[in-house]
Amino acid sequence: MSSLPATYDPLTPVPLDQRPFATRDAFALWFSLGVGLLVLQAGALLVPALSLGAALAAIVCGTALGVLLFAAAGVVGADTGLAAMSSLRPSLGLRGASIPAILNVIQLVGWGSFEIIVMGEAADTLAKGAIGVEAPLLWIVLFGVLATAVAATGPVSFVRRFLRRWGLALIVLASAWLTYALLAQQDLRGLFARPGTGGMGFGAAVDIVAAMPLSWLPVVADYTRFGRSSGAMFRGSALGYFVANVWFYGIGATYALVSGGEGSIVATLALAGGGLALFVILLDETDNAFAAVHSAAVSSGTMVRAPVPRLALGIGALCTVLALTVPIAQYEGFLLLIGSVFAPLFGVALADHFLVRKRRVDVSEIDRVGGAYWFTGGWRLAGVASWLLGIAVYHGVSHALPDLGATLPAFLSAAGAFLLLDAASARRRG
Repeated sequence: MSSLPATYDPLTPVPLDQRPFATRDAFALWFSLGVGLLVLQAGALLVPALSLGAALAAIVCGTALGVLLFAAAGVVGADTGLAAMSSLRPSLGLRGASIPAILNVIQLVGWGSFEIIVMGEAADTLAKGAIGVEAPLLWIVLFGVLATAVAATGPVSFVRRFLRRWGLALIVLASAWLTYALLAQQDLRGLFARPGTGGMGFGAAVDIVAAMPLSWLPVVADYTRFGRSSGAMFRGSALGYFVANVWFYGIGATYALVSGGEGSIVATLALAGGGLALFVILLDETDNAFAAVHSAAVSSGTMVRAPVPRLALGIGALCTVLALTVPIAQYEGFLLLIGSVFAPLFGVALADHFLVRKRRVDVSEIDRVGGAYWFTGGWRLAGVASWLLGIAVYHGVSHALPDLGATLPAFLSAAGAFLLLDAASARRRG
C-alpha cells in the first residue's frame, strides 16, 4: 500500500487502494471516541429524575437508536470515499449542503471547547490532589495545543500509531479499573430500588442519550472514508461506539445517583484509587477534541479551499480561546439542539443514498457547478424542505409529547417527506 497522506481534499474521494481501515480499526476508533469524561457528565443528566433501571434502559435504547443511524451514515463515507459534508451534496445540492456544513463547524467548535474545558478541569483536580498546585488555564492551553496537533496529523496517523498498537488495550483496562473504583463499595441493589423523582420522561431521556452518537452523524464519514469496505465500517463503528456509550453513560448515571449530584466525579475517582485510570481516560479524551477540530476543518474545507491541516490549526486555536474565555457549562440544551438538526438531516441523506440512489454517487460531479448535483441554482429543494420539516417535527414532538421522544419521529418524517417529494418530482420529469 502506498504511503497515505495525513489528509485529503474533502471533495476528493480517497482511492480504494489507499484505505487502510478494517473492522478492528473502526471499532478501536469509535470505542475510543465513545469513552470520555463528557459522557460521564451527560449520564448524570438522567437521574434522579429517572430511576437507575429506567435510566439504564434509556441509555441502551438511545444508544442503539443513535448508533444505528450514525453507522449507516458511516457507510456513505465508505461507499463514496467522500467527507461527510461533501456526501450531502447529492441530497441538498451544492449550495444547499453549505448550510449543514456551517452548522457543523459551529457545533464542532462547541464540542471542541467543551472537551478542552472538561480535560483542563479534570487535570487541574488531579494535580491539586497530587501536588497541591492549581493551574486550570495552563491545563486548558496544554490540552488545546495537544488536540490541535493531533487533529492536524489526521485520523489515519492517530489510529495507526496509537490505537492499533497499544492504545485500545490501555483504554479498556483503564475503563475497567475506573468502573471498579467507582462502584466496588456501592450498594447497587439499593440504588436500583430507588424510585425516580420525575421531571423527565423516558422519551426525553432517550433523546439526550441518542444525541451523543447523533452528534457524530455529520462527521462519521470523515473517518469511514478511509475504510476498506462499507460492511467493516458499519460493524466496527456501531459496536465500538455502542459499548463505550452504554458503559460511560451508565457509570455517569450511577455516580450521580450515589452522590446526589454533588461533588466532582474526578475527585471521587481519584480518592477511590482511580487516579491512574482517570489519567489514562483523560489522555484518551484528547481524541474527542481532536475529532471535533479535525472534522470542523474538513467541513470548512468543503467551503474554503485551503489545506485541512492549516484549517485545523486555526480551529484548534479558536476552541482553545473559547475554552479560556467563555463559560460553557450547561450543555443539555446543546445536546438536544444537535439532535433536532442532524437527525432529520440524515433522515433525508440516508433515504436518498440508500433508497433513491441505491448507494451510487457520481463523485466526478460532486463539485461541478451546473452538473448533476446542481439541481435548482445549487439547491435540491425536496431535500432542503424535508430537512426543515423534520426539524419542525422534532421541536413539535419534544414540546407536545416529551415522553414520546422526538428523534425517531423527526428522522422518519424527514425521510418520508423526501421520498414523497422526490417521487412527485420524478413523475413530473417523466
